Amino acid sequence: MERPRILHMFTPGRQMSPFDINMAADAGYQIIVPYCEVGLDRITALTQDTIFSRGPKGAARTGIFIGGRDAQLAADMLERAKTSMVKPFVVSVMADPSGAYTTAAAMVACVEAALKRHHAQGLEGQRVVILGGTGPVGRVAGVIAAQAGAEVFLSSRNGIDAAEEAAQESARRFGVTLHGLSGGDPAAVRSSIAEADVLLACAAAGVQVVSSEALAAATRLKVAADVNAVPPEGIAGVGVMDDGKPLAGTQAVGIGALAVGNVKYQTQHRL
Repeated sequence: MERPRILHMFTPGRQMSPFDINMAADAGYQIIVPYCEVGLDRITALTQDTIFSRGPKGAARTGIFIGGRDAQLAADMLERAKTSMVKPFVVSVMADPSGAYTTAAAMVACVEAALKRHHAQGLEGQRVVILGGTGPVGRVAGVIAAQAGAEVFLSSRNGIDAAEEAAQESARRFGVTLHGLSGGDPAAVRSSIAEADVLLACAAAGVQVVSSEALAAATRLKVAADVNAVPPEGIAGVGVMDDGKPLAGTQAVGIGALAVGNVKYQTQHRL
């Protein structure tokens, strides 16, 4: 009899995300087991229980998923799980805290595709400003954009100190260079996006972080992307279905939440 496909889902939070459980089921896992309030210190034991109980053939049909809300802790848990394995007892493992890794990756991929399509260039050398940059998606998007050669600024509505702290924490953990910007009031937002080539809105759902008035200040803007699918739009004028649509009042194109979400969904499903 063929062994079932099993996914063990570890989260430091009180519950595993229903979104991720649904994704795992739709991807074909037959047994899905969430483990909650899992700290970094428990990863080695749980991983080794996972790998040694099924043998090498069973390990090929076993996976580990790491959730939570902390992008840096998830990266540490992922590394701990990998170093806990002993060949040939190796299982697939992925982390996606709050969907941050796949959402951020999809967002940056969509932006880079738009830059290449409309400007024949990638992210290298572009000034990228991320509003809501201190959250999981914003931080990870910043790291990926920086890895692609962009000059990245994380903006926070809590001011420059919070932005700088998040930028430096993420920069140290992932080995990139990130900067902080204040987005604490409309004037600060206008100032922060005035020199942006790329604008990423990663703020909370249902919060508009860039008004039409503020957007008019972004005279260098090439691409604006928004992951907020709940009205009002995070960036004024960027519809949820937009995928390279000209953004009124600017020279830029917009990418909406569902265009990003389609790439995110396919990415997570295949992983």
